[in-house]
Amino acid sequence: MPELPEVETVRRGLEPAMTGAKIAQAKVNRPDLRWPFPDRMAQRLTGTTILSLRRRSKYILVDLSSDETLLIHLGMSGRILISGDPLGQFVHTHPAPEKHDHVVFDLQNGARITFNDPRRFGAMDLMPTHSIDTHPLLVRLGPEPLGNQFDEAYLVAALKNKNTPIKSALLDQRIVAGLGNIYVCEALYRAAISPKKRAGSLSKTRVRTLVPIIRQVLSDAIEAGGSSLRDFRQADGELGYFQHSFDVYGREGDPCRRSGCAGIVRRIVQSGRSSFYCTRCQR
Repeated sequence: MPELPEVETVRRGLEPAMTGAKIAQAKVNRPDLRWPFPDRMAQRLTGTTILSLRRRSKYILVDLSSDETLLIHLGMSGRILISGDPLGQFVHTHPAPEKHDHVVFDLQNGARITFNDPRRFGAMDLMPTHSIDTHPLLVRLGPEPLGNQFDEAYLVAALKNKNTPIKSALLDQRIVAGLGNIYVCEALYRAAISPKKRAGSLSKTRVRTLVPIIRQVLSDAIEAGGSSLRDFRQADGELGYFQHSFDVYGREGDPCRRSGCAGIVRRIVQSGRSSFYCTRCQR
């Protein structure tokens, strides 16, 4: 499933063509994805102007001139692709419709935005912009890891007395929004912290070091266009490249990359998810 860097990469790719553009026609080609689409979604979107594109955790938020906001979640296999971009940033003309093109926006500026989702685990919803933060998918989210509210004092307080493994704590969207399995594994490796370590047992010093490391891992991934492991594509159809920089994720049995460490990357399962780490240098 796309994590924060992948969603942010898609948002940044869509922004130049969509912000300020009018939706000349919205087409909804099925009644649902993971959940039913909101009532009269195509009609409510057609004719509106896109004011801005934001990201909250792993969700893209499209603010509209109708005072509604479109919430988009990519799910397991969702892709949002641009064709016919009038800014000249994309080489694609409008392709022939595909079987899993479930939602299509034809913009007045000539661009077409297509949401394609073979597995249909994605989702879209519409809510009044002024109350979007109360949406059931957003209301319990913690602070953004790249935002000002996520700082050393916050994380120390959030992890205090937590008896869960630090890997599970960082995946808890109520503690920090948008982190997923890949980037937690990579951040814990850079911090030399075992994913099995109990969150509440970490010293304040070690917790504080996690904040800039998490920020840097996410920033590095965004700079690389995210990670393409299965279905993820950027808005122009290109792959992300951060998977070529993984230190531990997916590298079971490989030697540790840390200078002077002779350890081997191992994989364990925590809460049904694979954790990759070096048993020697991550403590």
